[in-house]
Amino acid sequence: VQLVESGGGLVQPGGSLRLSCAASGFNFDYYSFGWYRQAPGKEREGVSSITTGSGYTYYADSVKGRFTISRDNAKNTLYLQMNSLKPEDTAVYYCARGGLLMNDYWGQGTQVTVSS
Repeated sequence: VQLVESGGGLVQPGGSLRLSCAASGFNFDYYSFGWYRQAPGKEREGVSSITTGSGYTYYADSVKGRFTISRDNAKNTLYLQMNSLKPEDTAVYYCARGGLLMNDYWGQGTQVTVSS
């Protein structure tokens, strides 16, 4: 099982980034997934999740209306579209298998820095 995030970087406030999480080694269609983030000195925060099947989504209040989670089962890839980014969105972002409750595999993380 492998989860590999990409797409992080430095962006100005108000800008956008799209994170990707490429999955391999298991049947992607069968699992829910979540995105987490951790800023320096802060606890890890569950940002968003998406289920299997109909793809029910959840967003933390801090990102609701700005972030969009999606999945492409044909490409075994999870996405997080982040718009209207704020300095407080700066963190390392991780994808994890299992939504936001019971995660068994994690990616290595990708750094997102929002700064002018």
